[in-house]
Amino acid sequence: MRDDTIFALASAPGRAGVQVIRISGPGSGPALSGLTGRSLPPPRLAQLAGLRDPATGELFDKALVLFFAAPASFTGEDVVELHLHGGRAVLSAATQALSGLGLRVAEPGEFSRRAFEHGKLDLTEAEAIADLVDAETAAQRRQALRQMEGVLGQLYDGWRHRLTRALAHLEADIDFPEEDLPGGLSDTVRPLVEGLAAELTVHLADQGRGERLRDGISIAILGAPNAGKSSLLNAIARRDVAIVSNQAGTTRDVIEVQLDLGGYPVVLADTAGLRDAADQIESEGIRRALDRAARADLKLLVFDGSRAPDAATLALIDDDALLVMNKLDMTDDLPALPGRAALRVSARTGDGLPALLSALEAAVAARYAPSSAPALTRARHRSALEECREDLCRALQAPLPELAAEDVRLAVRALGRITGRVDVEDLLDVIFRDFCIGK
Repeated sequence: MRDDTIFALASAPGRAGVQVIRISGPGSGPALSGLTGRSLPPPRLAQLAGLRDPATGELFDKALVLFFAAPASFTGEDVVELHLHGGRAVLSAATQALSGLGLRVAEPGEFSRRAFEHGKLDLTEAEAIADLVDAETAAQRRQALRQMEGVLGQLYDGWRHRLTRALAHLEADIDFPEEDLPGGLSDTVRPLVEGLAAELTVHLADQGRGERLRDGISIAILGAPNAGKSSLLNAIARRDVAIVSNQAGTTRDVIEVQLDLGGYPVVLADTAGLRDAADQIESEGIRRALDRAARADLKLLVFDGSRAPDAATLALIDDDALLVMNKLDMTDDLPALPGRAALRVSARTGDGLPALLSALEAAVAARYAPSSAPALTRARHRSALEECREDLCRALQAPLPELAAEDVRLAVRALGRITGRVDVEDLLDVIFRDFCIGK
């Protein structure tokens, strides 16, 4: 635990009606008294007070102040909030006054880290705070709020407690052996370990739903040169993202745009036209297009409605592809595609675009709509859970109870690392360094 006192701007920087400075640590109360020249207000009761720099006696603002006594605060320490007027001069004066009182500016994520260290939240809840701050779509906001409520941490802690009980049974079998006791897992422990391994398998087989909602769902636009891919990207984005030209091969690299599609975060990528490359640069662009197609969550396969469907784009049709027949403005006699219906659009005029967006939103929602089970949201969660499952599978095969117990113990530790119960000191800097100042 730390015994110094920190402060930081907890609201967005820049001119505003109100800006909030948060202070945390044992010096919070004395700092507030030093600024106001008064005794501390009752906890959680907002008061209007004049704030003066103790070094000069100069009044720099009249503001609402609040005091939160430990441990009933966000960080678990004494916390003060100053609700200042939102001018730069006020913030500068407040910063100077607090620094003069011996307080220091907080590092990114230090408030949340102190909350973790004082047991106010676990690591999954702390990560959810960062995700909520960064949320740009409704789906991201809902997922972050649910995780911040503790549902993910509760799931993993429940698994850890079950394994801890199993480990206690195993160690009892080792310490108090009975005659003719079979090797490996005892009959009372094996069903529990098998059941938990099966639950982990189901939890991990989520197609990365939570990670996709957090980072963005990848949608690749693919098709032959001059099929209208760049025009379609611009039409969906409602701005000129990609250069549009009648010259084939204009798009050489992957061009990305981030969108809010029906509340879901989407990364839409325009790619080079699929054909026999004319030069080395275009060949690299086509390679990148095919690589993006292989990694995309969904594909928009765009066909030129003024000519027969090209073989290269037809070859990419699968269950994750939406087919688009473009250039409806040039002809009503659009060619049919073998075995699949295509959405008929004109990227140039916008005809058919609402139907395309609706179909795209429906496809995204069908794959990534929230389920009743909490979703794992980070690669470190997935890695620890995979390690836990491997440990349990090894325990089920162990020939001796001592070996089985060690594998179960490793599985318990793997789960504990997710919520921060064990072996996390080396992870804390990594987890909290991406937080914004003031959180």
